[in-house]
Amino acid sequence: MALGLLAPKSEWMVKPKHILLIIGGGIAAYKSSELIRLIRKSGMTVRCVLTESGAQFVTPMTLAALSENEVHTTLWSLKDEAEMGHIQLSREADLVVICPATANLLAKMAGGIADDLATTLLLATDTRVMAVPAMNVRMWQHAATQRNIAQLEADGIIVMQPDEGAMACGEFGPGRLPEPEAVMAEISALMGSSSLAVQESGLGRNPLDGQPAFAPDRHRPLRGKHVLITAGPTHEPIDPVRYIANRSSGRQGFAIAAAAADAGAQVTLIAGPVHLATPTGVTRVDVETALEMEKAVHDALPADIAIMVAAVADWRADSQSGQKIKKKGAAPAPLKLTENPDILAGLARHPQRPGLLIGFAAETQKIAEHAQAKLAKKGCDWIVANDVSGDVMGGANNSVQIVTATGSEIWEQLPKPEVARRLIAKISEEIS
Repeated sequence: MALGLLAPKSEWMVKPKHILLIIGGGIAAYKSSELIRLIRKSGMTVRCVLTESGAQFVTPMTLAALSENEVHTTLWSLKDEAEMGHIQLSREADLVVICPATANLLAKMAGGIADDLATTLLLATDTRVMAVPAMNVRMWQHAATQRNIAQLEADGIIVMQPDEGAMACGEFGPGRLPEPEAVMAEISALMGSSSLAVQESGLGRNPLDGQPAFAPDRHRPLRGKHVLITAGPTHEPIDPVRYIANRSSGRQGFAIAAAAADAGAQVTLIAGPVHLATPTGVTRVDVETALEMEKAVHDALPADIAIMVAAVADWRADSQSGQKIKKKGAAPAPLKLTENPDILAGLARHPQRPGLLIGFAAETQKIAEHAQAKLAKKGCDWIVANDVSGDVMGGANNSVQIVTATGSEIWEQLPKPEVARRLIAKISEEIS
């Protein structure tokens, strides 16, 4: 039996990717702790720079314990700056991530201001930079902030779009920090890796990574299956500046798409207007309106399994104004509505109906009763009913009931990626 020589350690060891995480001030800074955990779990290393305002929300000791690295807080460290520490910090990273990136930090970056450690190393770095904004909705929508974002993107900075939802200040709208799993998925995509942390969350993973070609099919129970998924809201235009919409974030549908790919399926994801990274191995088709989504769904057929997660608007404007509709005295402008197509019911009647057709139902009361009625009315096989009376839409967790012709299951509240994993496992059992 011939034995090969073991290559030198330097040839077979892969140097882990290194992330420099800058933590700005704001209540969203607390989410940085979870992001650090996900980065570490992915196999990457992370070093933190904590701004003075960020230290009002998280402590250096917490970040040091989680990252297992020294936390840098000041430009005036005698030890660090004797070795030009801010230059070294800015150059040794494979990616610099600012999370949360406050309006103040973004403004300084756009203006080239370097008045503390964070902004100085950002000006000195020669590596890629990704900013993850978090701020009040009015601050995000302010012309100055949007001007700064445009300048940063022109300078080559990657700016992740904020989520939309309820904020600590009590207002609602865009400006919320994306969940750590979504940020980690974006980091993994930029690093060209499929991290363990993203695998754990069900986001951004290539399902076949790390599996030999002869891996048994039990590890890929949906291998050879085409899974069609819809996700997110639809926007129904009223005029050039207004539209009818809802609060769906698309996270649950994207998590299900990632979990299906993880199970070996060929996945087509029809996505409404959301700012989420496409899971690795998933074919994404972006649409805006219900009519566009219906066409994209039909174009994607045939499919073995269809999971209709999208919160499609029930109504659209009967006619779209080519100009902005103006106020007419004290009376509101008339708005005539027409009903949108029922994509789920239409798919149930389609000649190429998927073998397993699953619909989602967003309910605020009588969850099981309404789900049973919808199951019969829509002609699908399962209804996944979720209670949206709280913060499910735009939130990180979900509580669902699986209703079928033979009974129902009630699942406790779980993170959306875990709901996705359980649902795909149940589907795999159903079709096996």
